Amino acid sequence: MGWTGGFVFIPRLAGNDNLPGQYSKSFFLQSPKDFTENQEREEAMQDNPAGKIPSLFGMPPEKGRWVLVAVGLVINLCLGAVYSWSVFVGPLTEYFSTDLGQAVTANDVLLPYSVILAVFAVTMALTGRYVESHGPRRITMIGGILAGLGWLLASTASSIFLLSLTFGVIGGIGIGIAYGATVAVAARWFPDRRGLAVGLTVFGVGFSAFITANLAGYFIDLYGVMSTFRIFGIGIIIVTLPLALPLAFPPEGWRPAGWNPKSPGEHAVCECNRREMVRTSAFYGLWICYFIGCMAGLMAVSISKPVGTELLQIETGLATFLVGFFAIFNGGGRLLFGVLTDRLDPRNTALLTFALIALASLAMWQVPVTAVYIITFAVLWLCLGGWLAIAPTATASYFGTCDYPRCYGLVFLAFGAGAIAGPQLAGFIRTETGTYLGVFPWAFALAIVGFVVAWILMRTPDQKW
Repeated sequence: MGWTGGFVFIPRLAGNDNLPGQYSKSFFLQSPKDFTENQEREEAMQDNPAGKIPSLFGMPPEKGRWVLVAVGLVINLCLGAVYSWSVFVGPLTEYFSTDLGQAVTANDVLLPYSVILAVFAVTMALTGRYVESHGPRRITMIGGILAGLGWLLASTASSIFLLSLTFGVIGGIGIGIAYGATVAVAARWFPDRRGLAVGLTVFGVGFSAFITANLAGYFIDLYGVMSTFRIFGIGIIIVTLPLALPLAFPPEGWRPAGWNPKSPGEHAVCECNRREMVRTSAFYGLWICYFIGCMAGLMAVSISKPVGTELLQIETGLATFLVGFFAIFNGGGRLLFGVLTDRLDPRNTALLTFALIALASLAMWQVPVTAVYIITFAVLWLCLGGWLAIAPTATASYFGTCDYPRCYGLVFLAFGAGAIAGPQLAGFIRTETGTYLGVFPWAFALAIVGFVVAWILMRTPDQKW
């Protein structure tokens, strides 16, 4: 170490990401005062038994861990810009058909959206182990760069295929890498309030469209649709990289002060790895229900604006505003259903979502007017957000956290399957019938199937009838 201008230059040591607050193991410039304080903190860490943390961000770890939730929320706010896609549908259709002279259908324009969500899900399943071996900080930084790069390269796309390759594949890989790491951090730090912590972390993804849909509409009007991709890509990289720095897992064996896991008689979680998880009926019940919930929700997300403008003749500006309005429910659903999953259980919360989806879809199918449209899509976005809190919480509750990134990565493939099936089914119905109204009987039927599957199969592995 050497002195440079009154600061200490600290090289980074090999190994996984260290806890936030242990700055002497990171690549930083520190004042002598900070250096002394951090040395004292590390000495305190060495004096404590395994699993003990003297402080986190200068606070008791039970309070400091909430900073990590806030960081994950903002990162996911950037990643969730994908949910503003329905705002891009009309301008992209015009760009490809008018500016480039290419004939495109509803299925074509929805394809990049399906691809990015599907790749997002597959990436989570394949990269879960790297979150463990390389730490959430590095993984999130890599993901943020790739997500932004996908948007940047999309601005140069001259065909739907290239748009799907850049925005869909590259962007999807980035989102899957970074999103999975933030969820794993929240689940690991909050064994006592997992539903709330995960719900808050992924709230950013759901709430994102409230901000990004209106920003996209503004930038598209001002600069054009392809320049808007470039602006979003730069913004994602600038925001996510510094925010990834404090992300880390707690030490092995750490638990919040005063919290004790449930006793076996209270249906404690089954600590099992991915191979053991797939042998349980609870896994298949959770996977099918997650697929159905996401299929119905993502189908609604992808067509929110076109349904308003085409089916109900709503003015374009109002329809764009409503996409942002619906995003409030998507974000709120993650928080609301995360809390409900803690207080009830994953099965009962899942049953509630399917009842709401069925009622909303039936109403829109039978009474397609503006007021019902707003209520229906608010409910569908709410329940989609709900499933993105229910599923990760259920995975940890049913199967434990010892192999959580890989376990939830496999469960999350249901999201990817729903991302392909939902928007493409909506596009097919629109192409074949000339209207989106036929989407809603399908959503109603899916909700009934989901309710039955949840009732039968979504049970803790050791839970009896």
